[in-house]
Amino acid sequence: MNHFGQHAVEPVWRARRALFAHPVPPGLAPWLFDPGSLTRRLVARCKGTFRVRMLGQGWARPLLNEATRLGLPPQQVALIREVQLLCEGETWVYARTVIPHSTLRGGQRRLAHLGSRPLGAALFADPRLRREEVEVACMTRRHRLFHTAVQGLSVIPERIWGRRSVFFTGGKPLLVNEVFLPTLVASP
Repeated sequence: MNHFGQHAVEPVWRARRALFAHPVPPGLAPWLFDPGSLTRRLVARCKGTFRVRMLGQGWARPLLNEATRLGLPPQQVALIREVQLLCEGETWVYARTVIPHSTLRGGQRRLAHLGSRPLGAALFADPRLRREEVEVACMTRRHRLFHTAVQGLSVIPERIWGRRSVFFTGGKPLLVNEVFLPTLVASP
């Protein structure tokens, strides 16, 4: 798990209706606001080999805004899974999932054992899956998540955009952050 710099700030996540002062780049809006499975959409776009690269998974304290979004006490640990989604070895998306301990009971225990399998496939297989409103954030070098998200890119962008949603599977919450990298938007 990455340890963030002492002076890094958390991203500011906004609902779509609150973005009027923060215009989203045109090629990115369809990705940020698509209600379907990101995994399914990436696989369809990738004309080569799609894969998930594990960066890390373990019990840690979520960022304060993540804990708040999930209604967790700030000191409570959760299972945090960080991955990159790649097409032909090129990183398109960085994803960070925060799963409260209470979510990993019953049938949802499988979420702790996905390894390099995509989370989206497991979530969208649940016919009762519910997703709360998508929030988006623009991140720069001063934000937490930025440096982990751009890890391995040959050119580091000035800013990147991400989205996050709370999903309920089996009635239990988890938070999924997905950060879209310039390599995805630039791909044909």
